Amino acid sequence: MIKKLTLIVVTLLCVFNANAQSGKKSKYVPVIFDTDMGPDYDDVGAIAMLHYFADRGEAKILATMASTRYPRVAAVLNVLNTYFKKPDIPIGIPRDDASDQADFQKWSDTLVAKYPHKIRSNADAMDAVKLYRKILAKQPDRSVTIITVGFFSNIASLLQSPADEYSPLSGQALVEKKVLKMVSMAGQFPQGKEFNVYERAAASKYVFSHFTRPVIFSGNEIGSKIKSGLLLAHNKSIVNSPVKDVFSISIPQAKEDADGRMSWDETAVLVGVNGAAPYFKLNPGKISVNTDGSNSWDTAGNQYYLTFARPIKEIQTLINNLMMHQPVKRD
Repeated sequence: MIKKLTLIVVTLLCVFNANAQSGKKSKYVPVIFDTDMGPDYDDVGAIAMLHYFADRGEAKILATMASTRYPRVAAVLNVLNTYFKKPDIPIGIPRDDASDQADFQKWSDTLVAKYPHKIRSNADAMDAVKLYRKILAKQPDRSVTIITVGFFSNIASLLQSPADEYSPLSGQALVEKKVLKMVSMAGQFPQGKEFNVYERAAASKYVFSHFTRPVIFSGNEIGSKIKSGLLLAHNKSIVNSPVKDVFSISIPQAKEDADGRMSWDETAVLVGVNGAAPYFKLNPGKISVNTDGSNSWDTAGNQYYLTFARPIKEIQTLINNLMMHQPVKRD
């Protein structure tokens, strides 16, 4: 069964890459991954997929940023990057009034106790805004894709940041110069109220009033229909995997996860690296965020929200298989 599903994934990826809606593609997509790794665990499936694309040469992970600052978050990110043989990927942690929400399932405790990592505390990681500025300043113009699967506090602080030792540009100007696009698991469309936006409503409102580069939203209504993780949790050939452990620990703790966890964050990574087609359609316009964090949609703008263009089960099969990616042996 696994071999059959793997063949399906390979076929689907060939189609996906041939039809990606990103115009002329470079050899890889430079990605900064910004995550609230903790309040939910679809972030773990998303970072596993990102490492899959990086191992195929389709993405380069420039940094993994946390938009939360509970005590284990830097260590958890380092555990996952180390597991996928990339222990030196920079990690950024917010120093301002960020959320300290952690995982109620306690999977992060298991990861930091069981798996190797050199970053032991948040103090060992760089300030997230400083790291954003340091990395962006070194990248080619209009090259970086930011993938956010958490709160927008880091992006708001980046946009408001002044010139520093890394760049003479303001944060607003630096983003305009260096960022190609942002792909975000956020919002509900065409209108609604979604956690990543309303939890930090002021930051969300600021970002989408000041972020001038194109934005693609994978809304709550997309990921909620795609269930993932059961195939990984039941795969007996995969052992000593922090990704498998997270889903094995967490799925049994919620009735709504009996068929797998909702795959909000995984869809943002899929689209961030490979574009929307053939699985999704892009609907143009611009988000409007209210003070309570609810959102609506205007028809004029350089932003987009996703709607389904292919059967949900097809996307679900793809995501489930990509999440089972194993570390690539390196010399």
